[in-house]
Amino acid sequence: MDQWAYKTVKYKTGGFLGGKVDEEDFENLLNSYGFDGWELVSCFDTSASQGQSRDVIAIFKRKV
Repeated sequence: MDQWAYKTVKYKTGGFLGGKVDEEDFENLLNSYGFDGWELVSCFDTSASQGQSRDVIAIFKRKV
């Protein structure tokens, strides 16, 4: 039976009201985890009301 390890990563967004993603930086982050054997399972932004910044949450898994 396969066993998995999971990792949750919070990526801080920029911009005045948040929600702006530096695409190159985010891609480098995803690739760095991929090179370490992590597979991206899910990726979503956190809900926020006006005036609050949002973050992007990425969930990875890999066999242990």
